Amino acid sequence: MRITVSLIKADIGAIGGHTAPSAEVLAIVRERIQKAKGSLLIDAHVGHTGDDLAFLMTHTHGADDPRVHQLAWDTFLAATEKAKGQGLYGAGQDLLRDAFSGNVRGMGPGSAEIEFDERPSEALMTLVADKCGPGAFNLPLYLAFADPMYSPGLLLSEGLHDGFTFHIMDMDHTEGDRLIVLEAPERLYDIAALLRDTNRYAIESIWSRKYPTEQAAAVGTTRLRNIAGRYVGKDDPPAIIRTQKMFPATEEFGPAFGVGAFVGGDTRGSHNLPLMPVPMNTPASTFFCVPMVSALGFSMHDGILTEPIDLFADPFWAHVRDRVAAKAIEMRKQGFFEPATLPFSELEYGGIVVRLGKLEKEFSIRDGSGDGKAAPIGAPAGVEDPD
Repeated sequence: MRITVSLIKADIGAIGGHTAPSAEVLAIVRERIQKAKGSLLIDAHVGHTGDDLAFLMTHTHGADDPRVHQLAWDTFLAATEKAKGQGLYGAGQDLLRDAFSGNVRGMGPGSAEIEFDERPSEALMTLVADKCGPGAFNLPLYLAFADPMYSPGLLLSEGLHDGFTFHIMDMDHTEGDRLIVLEAPERLYDIAALLRDTNRYAIESIWSRKYPTEQAAAVGTTRLRNIAGRYVGKDDPPAIIRTQKMFPATEEFGPAFGVGAFVGGDTRGSHNLPLMPVPMNTPASTFFCVPMVSALGFSMHDGILTEPIDLFADPFWAHVRDRVAAKAIEMRKQGFFEPATLPFSELEYGGIVVRLGKLEKEFSIRDGSGDGKAAPIGAPAGVEDPD
């Protein structure tokens, strides 16, 4: 049976700042999504990571189906009205267009979708991140799908031995988003050269090479600032990953996310902190909004989902979180100095741009040569403070 799995998320308001959606907002989302089960949808699950609402939906209508995306958009709009009525902070923050245009991509919400023929035992993992940029999953997915030091199935399993094909998005090219397709392990160094820059390049999808029609992963790669033309919040990517048999085992993703890789994001979207694996429905951390990711495991048959297993909730992850927290504390001791703060090109707040613009006028050529005008410094013009 050919099934489409859609994971759509958005930040539409949170309690007391960038923390978590209210119970009333969550109730509206659950009611609307559940009402579509049995007609438009086969099954669904709703939750949140930090202040990002996310719903997983299964159906038979294919990726980018306008009816499924309209349901998501209308649900976010209804939840936003409740958020505004409660005075939640950042109500409707990720809804960047006035009218629905066919699908939510390019409108603010994040979206990851996979269409496939169900296996007899279909195992899925969903990832939802908060307070981080679109390349936050670059290192963990590289390690899980391309590095046998982290993913022993690449050596031990015949189904994984041929490797995987990486579709990588260039999100900041002057002519718009571009895509490159590279095969691992032959192009491993090229893949690494791109994925190391999590601010510009992000994995869009990963495919099996032994079974070329089988998609292993889909990642939302939207850059909100490219849509809005200004900073409105971090990009917070969602992802769907198929696991087991022809794909890495669920447990092979654990060590990759246990690294606690440093990613751009957190407070004011302008710093680097480690990505912390957290249980689902965890509020954003008041320690500088440390970037976080939740992971749920599902089995599925005929599009019907089992109850989820919270993959970052078992006791082992408490030790990982302690170590990630220690990394975050050490980085914050560096304050505003790079790399604790992002480079000028990635700073998301306009205040420092204004300050740098004023300082620019005071620069002069040291040896007295030239016209006394310095090269421009700072982030691109037009960046505004969301507050």
